[in-house]
Amino acid sequence: MTDKLLNRLSLNQITVDQWTLKEAVEGCLHQDVPWISVWRHKIEEIGLKQSKKLIQDSGLKVSSICRGGMFPAATAKERATKIDDNKRAVEEAAELGTDTLVLVCGQSADRDIDTAREQVAEGIDMLVPFAKDYGVKLAIEPLHPMFAADRSVINTMDQATTIAEKYDSNEVGVIVDVYHVWWDPNLYKEIERAKGRILGFHVSDWKVPMPDMFAGRAMMGEGVIEINRMRKAVEEAGYDGPIEVEIINKLLWERNGDEILSEVKQCFVKHV
Repeated sequence: MTDKLLNRLSLNQITVDQWTLKEAVEGCLHQDVPWISVWRHKIEEIGLKQSKKLIQDSGLKVSSICRGGMFPAATAKERATKIDDNKRAVEEAAELGTDTLVLVCGQSADRDIDTAREQVAEGIDMLVPFAKDYGVKLAIEPLHPMFAADRSVINTMDQATTIAEKYDSNEVGVIVDVYHVWWDPNLYKEIERAKGRILGFHVSDWKVPMPDMFAGRAMMGEGVIEINRMRKAVEEAGYDGPIEVEIINKLLWERNGDEILSEVKQCFVKHV
């Protein structure tokens, strides 16, 4: 079981944000991590062509590109600009060989959160035909409600799945990130409801007290989340793909990346 689980391990690049894409690729190869999730700001540093060559030459598999989304805006012109950026993200995903673009849907442009949620749904609807042409699925990631004001107005599995259900399962699905959804009293019902639409499973932990709202995620096993139970639930709902370790933590970014990756593997086997 250990080897089978490790074959699904993906390094979400934000866990070692101090590394360039080249360093992250080399780290995965050194630690025998078979998958990587690439962030767009790392692609931008060296360009898409060089990023693609790095990935192809390494033999690593790309579990997802992070991120698209951020749909709401105050004006139609701004919203159109965001759609254009999402189209570039789709192209980047296709070039790097993944069929999954993670959507962090975006915050309200003002105090009208209902309109912002409508703009998210409209933005996804506009993007679906373009993404389908590239063979890329749009993966809606609900974020914890504490991020509703500055990162995403999509905060529950119910919201994400309700949008996804308007489309074919090979067009739009959802991400289950334990950090964002562990608290939901309807979580396991919603995971079951999303059967066939789960496009990713992200793990970290929620440590008490939490040192930082955004960059205070903990290593698996250090907090209160029932990670193993959630993994089994998403598997029962049909998801058997890569499992991304996504630990956004300022203290990790000050450490040696290779040591972090070694610890990730140990905690992954023990707690996921």
